[in-house]
Amino acid sequence: MTKSNIIPRRNTMAQLNITLNQEEIQQLLTNDRNEAFKKLLQESLNSLLKAESEEQLHAAPYERSEERTDSRNGNRERSLTTRIGKIELQVPRHRNQPFKTMIFENYSRSEAALISCMVEMVLNGVSTRKVSKVVETLCGTSYSKSTVSELCKELDQKVKEFRTRPITGEYPFLTIDATYFKARENHRIISKAFMIAYATDDQGHREILGFGVYANESKETWKSFIRDLKARGLRNVLMITSDAHEGLCDAISKEFPQAAWQRCQFHFSKNIAEKAPKKYQAGIRSELSEMFNCITIEEARRKRDSIIADYQEVAESAMTCLDEGFESSMTAMILPKYLRQYFRTSNHIERINRELKRRSKVIGVFPNEASILRLMGSVLMELNDAAQARKVLFSPKTYNKLMSTEVKNKLIILANEQQLLRVS
Repeated sequence: MTKSNIIPRRNTMAQLNITLNQEEIQQLLTNDRNEAFKKLLQESLNSLLKAESEEQLHAAPYERSEERTDSRNGNRERSLTTRIGKIELQVPRHRNQPFKTMIFENYSRSEAALISCMVEMVLNGVSTRKVSKVVETLCGTSYSKSTVSELCKELDQKVKEFRTRPITGEYPFLTIDATYFKARENHRIISKAFMIAYATDDQGHREILGFGVYANESKETWKSFIRDLKARGLRNVLMITSDAHEGLCDAISKEFPQAAWQRCQFHFSKNIAEKAPKKYQAGIRSELSEMFNCITIEEARRKRDSIIADYQEVAESAMTCLDEGFESSMTAMILPKYLRQYFRTSNHIERINRELKRRSKVIGVFPNEASILRLMGSVLMELNDAAQARKVLFSPKTYNKLMSTEVKNKLIILANEQQLLRVS
């Protein structure tokens, strides 16, 4: 039988080439596909663990090399529970330096979080018998209350460390948004606001800075969330992108008065269209898209005036909304063209929210607030790893050049103007 082949590459992330023989392909296409997938996953992860070991040691097995940093010391067996059953992994051991594998830990983290939430529902008597069967399907085994307790404790600690970590460096661009999850509280099902802060640092790297569960979106809760970010070290924010929620805008104004506010163009366009009669909404959305894509602010203003002139009589409320919110939706025009599209909306957080919703569907109603933080926090840790692995938006050199131009001063001046408008 042909085994999985691995091609290790030094000084880069381990890469795998998986080769399937005819028998394995047939299994994937028949009733034995779960077992085949489980075997494939097991072989792939074991191969990956070997590759990671080789990269950390800077030497292949039995290779004599001046670059070698340590020697191998066998393997230890470790079980990993997945949605297709339990698999057995051979985790390498090093003689002097501990072996580390981020990919393995990330995978198990989200799986464990999901399992713990489901099992909690069963143990707390919240779920039905059907949910209990789903748990066994997901886990491949059953869990005792003590096991669940220890699992939750470990996950809670990891999520807490990530959520409360110090914020170092500078993050000039910040995006803030919230979504909602249902949870049980005092024998009632209520909606909980889940707030997220997503930022880009002065090196061009993207990062999930913070998140939290709150009773609602109010001035007080948004202020608490933002103050927590500041207490952890967030400073020198130049521009904040968000929707126009009154509580959020008030908190931004009070906690980051020096930051220019960019009203999310996606939410703004939606707000405008919803105020117009249905038969005009598609046309208005199309016109607004052209306006947002204008090259200069002068061109955008002319387009705004044209839209208002065309729709004033048939969609007066929508045009009033456009006129009043236009300038705050165009803050990103101060930035170079190649940066505008990324910072003019909160769509990157919306994509995160969609993933959180997808992952929470299997839970439905969370048994408590801690379960929301546990599962969503674990997912956000994975998404953060992926975000930081992406190509940077700009280089430090490009950023320094950007800040040496009039861009920084224009953002500061605009922030002051926005503050005066809020006061008046």
